[in-house]
Amino acid sequence: MSDMKPKSVLVTGANGYIGNAVARAFVRAGWITYGLVRNQETRESLRANEITSILGSAGDKAFVERSANQTKFVFNVIVSCTEQLFDYVSHYNDTVALLRALAEASNKVGIRPLVIFSSGCKDYGTTGLDGSEDLAPHTEESPLNGPLVLLPRAAHAPKIFEHADLFDAVVVRPTTLYGLSGSFYGPIFDVAAKAADKGVLELTADPKSIMHGTHVDDCAEAYVAIAEADRSVVKGQCYNISGRRYETLEEVANALVEDYKIKGGAVYSPEKQKTGVVDVVQFLIGFSQWVGSEKLRRDVGWRDKRQLFSEAVHTYRKAYEAAVAQNHGNVQKIQSFVRMADAVQEPDT
Repeated sequence: MSDMKPKSVLVTGANGYIGNAVARAFVRAGWITYGLVRNQETRESLRANEITSILGSAGDKAFVERSANQTKFVFNVIVSCTEQLFDYVSHYNDTVALLRALAEASNKVGIRPLVIFSSGCKDYGTTGLDGSEDLAPHTEESPLNGPLVLLPRAAHAPKIFEHADLFDAVVVRPTTLYGLSGSFYGPIFDVAAKAADKGVLELTADPKSIMHGTHVDDCAEAYVAIAEADRSVVKGQCYNISGRRYETLEEVANALVEDYKIKGGAVYSPEKQKTGVVDVVQFLIGFSQWVGSEKLRRDVGWRDKRQLFSEAVHTYRKAYEAAVAQNHGNVQKIQSFVRMADAVQEPDT
């Protein structure tokens, strides 16, 4: 019998969409799993999933100071799954302070943590449409040329490598995620539901627009694969996390039309993307992007297993509707973000 001591991981934002999936994946893999959360009311749901909750936040200076001086909780791996897109730099600086404090406490007992820091593939910007000339996927070597709102994230996420005095680091860039409570694929179901009442699915994007998503549980397994890989291979690296192939908007739209029984089918008006204000959901639908994840697959042996979005759209729809019915916190967060993003685009009156 092995007397190897189980490894421990802390996931920040463990009640969030990615963070909760990541924490549950580490539990399944046999890790002692802790989840950092800001609100007392979220702790019970973590306990139900065998995740030990820690109440605190990167923005709580007193908590950060205490973290550097305690040795009760030390971690082999720390996963950062929080961000504030509209105030990225301030939150980033708070997060780095917390990561350094936690790493300092672990260093005191001889543990050098691996920090897995979450960014996103939209930092690269768009690629061409399906079938376009010279179409190629974004790789980890691609320039970071995303939308204006993402420029602070693109600039600051790689700075995590500057803290090698206390911890090793990996930056991960997942694609847009789907499944369970839906994330940014959730509002797509809302668009389809309204289209079913109207009789036509109106989309302000090209049908050949590339939608390269990944199931959130597959994404979470990638974090575990990185944590369990040879440290000398993964430290200092950036990894894209993307599904085995991309889908086109036409594939997704056809699946939605069939599942929602939209009699008039889908109609596309991509010219509207260029001529006026487009709501954020339509913008995301038309954000054509192919993302390669060959580096991740080669280095750590990760493979995605879940069905593509268009292949199991009914299953994912029902999961989202159940989350809406339960007033799921992650659904509320996405709806709030969409409202905020749309308000930013509205012209002054």
